[in-house]
Amino acid sequence: MRIPWDVPQPQLSEDVHPALADAARAASAAYGRARSLHTRIELREEVADGADGTPTMRVDRIVEDAVLESIHRNRVNLLSEEAGFVDNGSSITLVIDPVDGSANAAFGVPLSCFAGALVEDGTAKEALTTWFDTGRAWHARAGVPTSFRTTGRTSLDGAAVCLMRPKTGTQDAWLRIANRADRIRVLCTTCLETMLVAEGTVDAFIDPGSDTHRIMDLATALVTVPAAGGVLVDLRGRPFTFEPDLTHRWSGVAAATPQLAEELIATVLG
Repeated sequence: MRIPWDVPQPQLSEDVHPALADAARAASAAYGRARSLHTRIELREEVADGADGTPTMRVDRIVEDAVLESIHRNRVNLLSEEAGFVDNGSSITLVIDPVDGSANAAFGVPLSCFAGALVEDGTAKEALTTWFDTGRAWHARAGVPTSFRTTGRTSLDGAAVCLMRPKTGTQDAWLRIANRADRIRVLCTTCLETMLVAEGTVDAFIDPGSDTHRIMDLATALVTVPAAGGVLVDLRGRPFTFEPDLTHRWSGVAAATPQLAEELIATVLG
């Protein structure tokens, strides 16, 4: 069975960098075509291994191929979990997750997105996240306040928290968070969940120690969450780097305030 719903074009403002905007539009159009041409089973079929060593679903391959065409059109570099580093001789690199929430995207669960950060000289300058099924977009520039804000919550007690699903070795930490929070959500799309922190829909998102995140999972949040008044840190205090080596992993913590991030980390680490 195919997914019957159309994928809208993302709602982008005119001040988005042209290379980021083109990549986002290409990703949405490709995902829409993929849903119309392939069944759910076909979309979730593993067709290769990505540059990060994890399996590549057909939906990932289709969307990333469209993004690659966009990258070459705009003559910028690319760092992506499937293609790895693509050098076009530019001073600009787009660090991109073409489909964050690939399993959701393949099954038709309407919780997946495109996420891209524009990086110059090792620093993320601009970020764009677009929600495939709604066309909603979050755009931010480093050091420039956004029109949306975090909730400002400082305490875990009573908070609404998005969590990664519990994995081997993280179950106890997962439950410590869940037992104190008021609401827990597991949406399986880090890039989208961190945007919900930025806009104040939830108070925090955390990987409770599984070290699942690659840099493209966190790159947009690294710009957008602080611009909205929140913080993005690693559970164990490791710095975020934009190196082509995709073996680096983090446990990202996005929170409405530094105080909430500290309390989440203390709760996970026990």
